[in-house]
Amino acid sequence: MWKTSAAVLALLALAACDVPLATSAVPKARPPQGAPVEIRPTSEKSAALRSYFGQVQTAQLNQGLLRTDGGGPDTPYTADMLARNFEQIVFFNEYASALQGRGGESPLRKWRSPVRMKVITGPGLPPSQASGDTEAIRSYARRLASITGHPISFFGRPNFVVIVASEDDRDMALDMAAAEIPGITAQSLDALRNLNRDTYCAVAAYASGAGANTYTAAVALIRAENPGLLRQSCIHEELAQGLGLANDSRDARPSIFNDDDEFALLTGHDELLLRMLYDDRLTPGMTADQAAPITRIIARELTTGPL
Repeated sequence: MWKTSAAVLALLALAACDVPLATSAVPKARPPQGAPVEIRPTSEKSAALRSYFGQVQTAQLNQGLLRTDGGGPDTPYTADMLARNFEQIVFFNEYASALQGRGGESPLRKWRSPVRMKVITGPGLPPSQASGDTEAIRSYARRLASITGHPISFFGRPNFVVIVASEDDRDMALDMAAAEIPGITAQSLDALRNLNRDTYCAVAAYASGAGANTYTAAVALIRAENPGLLRQSCIHEELAQGLGLANDSRDARPSIFNDDDEFALLTGHDELLLRMLYDDRLTPGMTADQAAPITRIIARELTTGPL
């Protein structure tokens, strides 16, 4: 995983997920009898990415990574550990930013207004993948709303667009996202247009107006070439990072916010991080020092010894 930031419309976080994931490529669904099917040619670059991502996820699975069990007796954590992990993931930069160096401290950032999501799928996706990914995103968004207590819906003009698109469709999908969200331009999404091969997904979260640390828009990009579990893992991490858990920590376990790729999907530990972030006692703009006494109290409230 990597994360960076840039000063475009007060761009606050650009997080990308290098999470090599698991599962075989999803086969195309058989169309209904008599239904016309448009077959779009796939570029060599897109085909090469699909092959590469498949090889990476297989290697990760063979190493026992990309767990989907959420942790267990082998991954205990205490209230103090939870508070420490929260501080590292919320208040520090993994990569250098315009204002802070690598590892520099940053203020707490989250949404205040309701999140209104929309899914954009590239026209080159097989219908079965497009519908399956859309439902996975909607289901996960409902889970995030339940965890955080923050309103997340798919109604009204969107302020958080989630894109699932191939190398061939990415520019078109990003232009569509820019047209959907007020204040976002096609140029402001350039960082999502030129991704390294090792970047499987990314999210850009923005703040505009008086609240410099209050998110008002976000765009998540999931590369369609990822195999099934890898796409699911990208959905889990990028949407959660777009809510404010923008950093990674090598000490966080069990967690998807860790570069070791041990866990593929949001864990119970990560759910507690989200609950802490959206606790009303923590407000946008707080520093790590200001929040520390409160986060320790919340962590103790959420845990009772090792979990």
